[in-house]
Amino acid sequence: MTNDNKETKNSRKPINEESPLLPKNHATEEFNAKRASFTASVFNISTSIIGAGIMALPATMKVLGLGLGIGMIVFVAILTEGSLEMLLRFSRVGNSQSYGEVMRDAFGRSGRLLLQICILVNNVGTLIVYMIIIGDVLSGTSSSGIHHAGVLEGWFGEHWWNGRTFVLLVTTISVFAPLACFKRMDSLRYSSALAVALAVVFLVITAGITIIKFFNGSIAMPRLLPNVTDMTSIWNLFTVVPVLVTAFICHFNVHTIDNELEDSSLIRPVLQTSLALCSIVYVLTSFFGFLLFGDSTLDDVLANFNTDLGIPYGSLLNDVVRISYALHLMLVFPILFYPLRLNLDGLLFPSARPLVLDNLRFGLISIGLLLLVFLGANFIPNIWDVFQFSGATATVCIGFIFPAAIALRDRHGIATKKDKIQSVFMIALAVFSNMVAIYSDAYALYKENHPHV
Repeated sequence: MTNDNKETKNSRKPINEESPLLPKNHATEEFNAKRASFTASVFNISTSIIGAGIMALPATMKVLGLGLGIGMIVFVAILTEGSLEMLLRFSRVGNSQSYGEVMRDAFGRSGRLLLQICILVNNVGTLIVYMIIIGDVLSGTSSSGIHHAGVLEGWFGEHWWNGRTFVLLVTTISVFAPLACFKRMDSLRYSSALAVALAVVFLVITAGITIIKFFNGSIAMPRLLPNVTDMTSIWNLFTVVPVLVTAFICHFNVHTIDNELEDSSLIRPVLQTSLALCSIVYVLTSFFGFLLFGDSTLDDVLANFNTDLGIPYGSLLNDVVRISYALHLMLVFPILFYPLRLNLDGLLFPSARPLVLDNLRFGLISIGLLLLVFLGANFIPNIWDVFQFSGATATVCIGFIFPAAIALRDRHGIATKKDKIQSVFMIALAVFSNMVAIYSDAYALYKENHPHV
């Protein structure tokens, strides 16, 4: 064995404040020997972007109307591309290999710490959304005031063993826990491929059902613009912003993809292609989902698929749509759980040996996070509430405020006038729209609990 090989094999260092936010694992080291292609990188970024947020997008169309809603999807995609471009450009000049290193370069250790906390809030919130959707599909939901039966309840009737809490407990123990035990991201490559296939099944069947019902005259074109009647309805328009921001968040995975890309100069075309692809998927899902259910669209559109579709084999298609996406989320769950566990470990034990070498620490952190997500999914009523909290706080910081702040800080003197104008615009828009969204949600919650005030 050569000295180079020995050095490579023994190159793992203790995690400290100098370490990357997402340290390289064995899977990354093996993959680096065979650099990622353009196509593979587009696939990985797209997988990072498309998740549970897609299920809430038809509900944003109900608030904004189809025309304004689709326009907002495109607008947020363009803003996301701008923030990613600035983030990578400042990474290059500072020789930073991760988002955390860029924040540390600009704002010191406290900047990196703040980013870690935001990623924890974002990923925990997203995983809670995944589990809520799985519970809605399998056990049903009554979050809208009307009970929508789950798949298990429809098949077997209402029993204690297909209640929401028990079903999520069994799912956590039998599916999430085993998948969370993998110590390398590379071990999840086959489940990730299957997850993408299941998402495509969901979109194709939904589009097919909508097209059939449209041509047989059983549904009409939905509203193109929002229904604005008073000031409350105007403020309510801003509640969709956190959902749209969450739908495009991928910033904490971009550096990993960039480091693996065969030609780093291709990273911007990779991002542009991925954002265009995801925007098309989002627009199609929003269009067909809102066209199919109209103003009856729920916060989680999957919960709508328990009604009579009025077409042959409608009941079977309902079940296939719901189960395919529930399985998709089960398989995507460990992809977000993996960086969540790494970031929490780096936050709590910055000087400890690598997490993969400490089975006790690995197990305790995994169990604690799974318990936190399980409790969140059982006590939070619907996915809109989670998107409003995490999207209006941590996610908007990761996606827009932090990249813009890095450009305004400009420690290396490379920011252009356009960068600074764009950064001020992104921060102002993000802060204003999300403050209004939080106020609107808080006011709606107050009115719901005090209807006679």
